[in-house]
Amino acid sequence: MLWKNFISELGKILPGKERAIELTIITLLAKGHLLIEDLPGIGKTTLALVVARSLGLSFGRIQGTPDLLPSDILGGSIYVKEKGSFVFQPGPVFNNVVLFDEINRASGKTQSALLEPMEEGQATIDGITHKLPQPFFVIATQNPIEYLGTFPLPEALLDRFLMKISLGYPPRHLELEILKRGSLREDIPKIEKLIDKELLQAEQEKVKAVYVSEKVLNYLLDIAEATRKSPYLIAGLSTRALLSLMLAAKARAVIYERDYVIPEDIKELAPYTIPHRLIFKEEYSSQGLAIVKEILENIPLPL
Repeated sequence: MLWKNFISELGKILPGKERAIELTIITLLAKGHLLIEDLPGIGKTTLALVVARSLGLSFGRIQGTPDLLPSDILGGSIYVKEKGSFVFQPGPVFNNVVLFDEINRASGKTQSALLEPMEEGQATIDGITHKLPQPFFVIATQNPIEYLGTFPLPEALLDRFLMKISLGYPPRHLELEILKRGSLREDIPKIEKLIDKELLQAEQEKVKAVYVSEKVLNYLLDIAEATRKSPYLIAGLSTRALLSLMLAAKARAVIYERDYVIPEDIKELAPYTIPHRLIFKEEYSSQGLAIVKEILENIPLPL
């Protein structure tokens, strides 16, 4: 009941966001990264802060702007007069949880500074490789309808995100409660640690040992084949995308206290792990999620 209780406790702090909390924890357990595409003011930053705080993890925040430089993310060497030498000053990426707000406002060059940290858990600066703290979890946000002054994320960077989700508006009754209660921001520093870092890392190791049957593997291959043959797509799922979906399914199994993956794990997580990895024909680009759901409905679950 470890993670179910954890999600329930965070749901009291972020009412109506239990689904988003669960997907965030699945991504973290799978050692992946999360992209949240939603409107401003929906609670993206609060979600990141609450998760970091409740797990006792260090937190760094990056605000995407067109003039943001890679060194603003990674850090760099500065000359210290007293020492008579250059000293490395780590940037905000040297934290356990890194929130990159409005990532698509940063230039392509600055966005690419995240590729090595997200893929390899390290950053090479001035020819020296620095290991990042573990666990390392990037949560990036972007506005889905504001395009002026933005730089679309390239496929290579999108592929680094295990999941892409949106939070959505809260139901009316919960929004009424939020209005009565007021903003949570001032209460975030008071949030107590619910799970310590060592236990989190042990749970991440559990994910590796989760069993995936041949039946489930063939179901994954059926999904891949359907995307590759779809008339709506230019390119279907890659093998790496399938591995990502399988890893997410294994993390979901851990949350539900199973040591094996069931087909429902795959079907449940596919809408969050697949669409941003596909290349749709231009006329269908706005219907990505609906097309993925249709593909999934047309593939029978293995018995």
